[in-house]
Amino acid sequence: MKISGFSMGKNTSKLYYPMDAAIKSILPICDEFIVALGDSDEDDETRASIEAIGDPKIKIVDTVWDIKKYPRGMENAHQTDIAKSHCTGDWCFYVQADEVIHERYLPIIKKRLEKVHENKDVEGLLFKYRHFWGDYDHYLDSHCWYRQEIRIVRNDPEIHSWVSAQSFRRIPEFDGLNYRVKEGTHKLKVAWVDAFVYHYGWVRPPHLMQKKRKSLDTIHKGEAKVKELFQDSPDDFDYGALGNLRVHKEGHPLVMQDWLAKLDWQDELNYGKELNLFKPKHKHEKFKYRFMTFLENTFNGGRPVSGRKNYVLVE
Repeated sequence: MKISGFSMGKNTSKLYYPMDAAIKSILPICDEFIVALGDSDEDDETRASIEAIGDPKIKIVDTVWDIKKYPRGMENAHQTDIAKSHCTGDWCFYVQADEVIHERYLPIIKKRLEKVHENKDVEGLLFKYRHFWGDYDHYLDSHCWYRQEIRIVRNDPEIHSWVSAQSFRRIPEFDGLNYRVKEGTHKLKVAWVDAFVYHYGWVRPPHLMQKKRKSLDTIHKGEAKVKELFQDSPDDFDYGALGNLRVHKEGHPLVMQDWLAKLDWQDELNYGKELNLFKPKHKHEKFKYRFMTFLENTFNGGRPVSGRKNYVLVE
């Protein structure tokens, strides 16, 4: 059984993505690791940070992004597919540039793959998620955030990244363009794995968080719309009241220690529970979603009572 790791990105260094940590986190159980690296700006250091890992298992594939050809976030899926197409393993383990796996889970993941390997009904593995917010001590446990997602899939040419690369689907006779197509596609049949993906996409200095939001919105909405949306926005992102969030007490992956050491924006965060009444609420701060979260966590064991479920759990 051969495992290929894969990821994609562009300007990840200048936008404060821990891509080096993401790669290193699963490298011990991968036989190879493919990175589709987009045409980044001259001042971006992503390539250097990947090469500094110094592992011959890592292969960089140079790509060019075209958000006009792949609008509404589909370029993310397209780039993910490029990386996956270079994988040669039986299983393809996907980590985004802000997703890291704790080393405690690696033996669990490998053992689970070995168990389901001969069961052809299983097309992927479903992971739990922990979404960190503002710093490395607080995380979101909310109805409006996905609690699980597919991150390992069989190396099958009909399995493609989907929508904006959040998940995967089986897309027979795919045209290579419309990653948001639903008709004729199939949800993957997956097995559950008792492991978390640590998502650090909302942990960075407030001024870089705002730049990251603009970059991500440009991919999804286009430059003109982003200019309109952010024309009156402050330079720094407001994370809101962190005192209302859950506290992480289980430690972080060893590969994240350098990133934790760089945390120096605590003075810009609100560790209280009072919201700023003069700014719009984040989605997870709104009553509707707080109430839904309460119902799920209190009466449904943390399982969502409604919402998108882009998989079929078979084992």
